Amino acid sequence: MKRTIILLGALMFCVQWSMFNSAQACTNFIVGKKASADGSIIISYSQDSYGSFEPLRVIPAADHPAGTMHPLYHYETSNYLGEIPEVAHTYGIVGLMNEFQVSVHETTWGGREELTDTVSGLIDYGSLMVLALQRSKTAREAIDVMTKLTETYGYESEGESFTIADPNEVWIMDMIGKGPGRKGTVWVAVRIPDDCISGHANQSRIRQFPLKDKNNCLYAKDVISLAREKGYFNGKDADFSFADAYNPLDFGGLRYCEARVWSYFNKWAAEDMNPYLPYAMGDTKAEPMPLYVKPKAPLSVQDLKDMMRDHYEGTPMELTNDIGMGPWEMPYRPTPLSFEVDGKKYFNERPISTQQSACVYVSQMRSWMPNHIGGVTWFANDDANMVTFTPIYCNTTQAPECYDKNTADAFHFSTRSAYWVENWVSNMVYLRYNLLFPELQKVRDRLEADYNSLQAEIEGKASAMDKDEAVKYLSAYSHRTASAMMDEWNQLAQLIIVKYNDMAVKRTDENGQYEKTPGGDPRPVLRPGYPESFKREIIKQASSRYQVPQ
Repeated sequence: MKRTIILLGALMFCVQWSMFNSAQACTNFIVGKKASADGSIIISYSQDSYGSFEPLRVIPAADHPAGTMHPLYHYETSNYLGEIPEVAHTYGIVGLMNEFQVSVHETTWGGREELTDTVSGLIDYGSLMVLALQRSKTAREAIDVMTKLTETYGYESEGESFTIADPNEVWIMDMIGKGPGRKGTVWVAVRIPDDCISGHANQSRIRQFPLKDKNNCLYAKDVISLAREKGYFNGKDADFSFADAYNPLDFGGLRYCEARVWSYFNKWAAEDMNPYLPYAMGDTKAEPMPLYVKPKAPLSVQDLKDMMRDHYEGTPMELTNDIGMGPWEMPYRPTPLSFEVDGKKYFNERPISTQQSACVYVSQMRSWMPNHIGGVTWFANDDANMVTFTPIYCNTTQAPECYDKNTADAFHFSTRSAYWVENWVSNMVYLRYNLLFPELQKVRDRLEADYNSLQAEIEGKASAMDKDEAVKYLSAYSHRTASAMMDEWNQLAQLIIVKYNDMAVKRTDENGQYEKTPGGDPRPVLRPGYPESFKREIIKQASSRYQVPQ
């Protein structure tokens, strides 16, 4: 009976985790502990998947009797794939960080289609991430768990890049299967130097790697020989490039994917990134970017939050310099990325910040603090640009109501759900961006400034408590900040519809109060009309059609 209950619990977990579904357009950024402003290791992850409803998962630690099995379900379809033996004890997880501050993020790059094993592969990348978090106390342990699991049970997914971090070090691991019926994966994991920054965005980024530096590079023993067998590579071992062999570059891999990493490096790298601009713009013959670079200044957690809001501002790929931005100068483009007109193919830019983000994580890990205080996930339940990140500590005992899986789902709206309220606000703002975004930005930045300023005080109080008391205290704080954000966002939604109804603007005074007539009615509304630049586009296209006769 006990085993049945445990299996049912595992089943419910796997069904919930399968909602993690396809996230093949994600972005990860990395900051080493000597590259950060306070000694934290910081990593980020946007899960960009249309229609994906993403709650914050809290999976408690658990003990499992001998013979317990862990069922595996496909991350997109929830189809049952099989089961593997459970370990005696699994560690607790909050979001994508476990109780020891180990964090695993990812981006999908696909790669060689013939290497995907849907025949015998039992473990997809979503299951692999959670299994690693449940079974690892360090990043190196997580790498070992992930690679041994795929070797034993097979890997069902396409090519992936994983960011794997703990409070002391951070790694990028590129992984792909060996083909139908062949268990295991070929993979390379490279440790990012402490004083560097890195990232990946749906393109394998590990090229040549040191073959004899086990402290900083780990790899499958057949990673080169399989490439030779398949005809992907025929040079010297020292010249082998994982990315070139298993995920050859094309225009999309550069312009849609590597360009996002370039934008991060362009803003923060100590070296000039302009020589790599042709590469980011889609030139497959241009010099590739390095895997990691040193930053020009230490980065804070807030810097990484803001980087996740980037739309290529100040670069040749900026989205607010052509008619695609629409009348309201929106730095977004609808998907699909490519489209066709009169038989010719065109594309939209794909920035870091995108409307299809289901959620965004900025994970902060600190080696000088107890794990229950040092590990915090800054979580946002929509496009990073359009929401406030709230802090969730890694031993939080239950998800805040607004992020909880039971509050709403993909088919049912709720004003108690952060996903739905934040998407509600975002979708009002997108369509009149330059008019409405300042209202959102003001609330977003004020809340984040408050949470940032309170962090040291809150953690100082927690440090004076025993662990159990501190966990309760930090859990309660995580719930309060999320709840406060929800109150503000519901108010913001109401403000937008009241103040900006019917494409006009109700007048307000210097205190933000609506101006009224002596009788209590609204003053005549402001009617801003189109921005000047769009008026000129109308005249350019319509010629004299709308010109008033003299």
